[in-house]
Amino acid sequence: MPVYAAYGSNMDPKQMAQRAPHSPMRGSGWLQGWRLTFGGNDLGWEGALATIVEDPFEEVFVVLYDVPEWDETSLDQWEGAARGLYHKVRLRVQTLDGEVVAWFYVIDGYEGGLPSARYLGILAEAAERAGAPDDYVKDLRGRPCTSLGG
Repeated sequence: MPVYAAYGSNMDPKQMAQRAPHSPMRGSGWLQGWRLTFGGNDLGWEGALATIVEDPFEEVFVVLYDVPEWDETSLDQWEGAARGLYHKVRLRVQTLDGEVVAWFYVIDGYEGGLPSARYLGILAEAAERAGAPDDYVKDLRGRPCTSLGG
């Protein structure tokens, strides 16, 4: 079964249950050598959108889900991959049980711009609900943002 790694609002198991109801949470882990950032400022209606970029000194908390093909199609619609907003990459995630290869959505746009305060709050709450470490959630809440949408 393909494994999806969520680093944005899909970290929230409740949201994923709505978007991909046949995709159970598998666990969590860390994407090492990458960092969470924002981009595609011109693509979102509330500022920049979450994405990941390579950075050898950083890591990103992720939540893993087992996703059957029919849920993957639904997720592609939700995430805008079907419209070309994001593309998928396969990367190795470090878990307590070892490495897992998972697919990620990566924005097709330039890094830069600020997320809205509302969007950043959604990401922080999703990370908190998924069991991210307190310092990771605190860092998310402390990132610069715009007052758009909030």
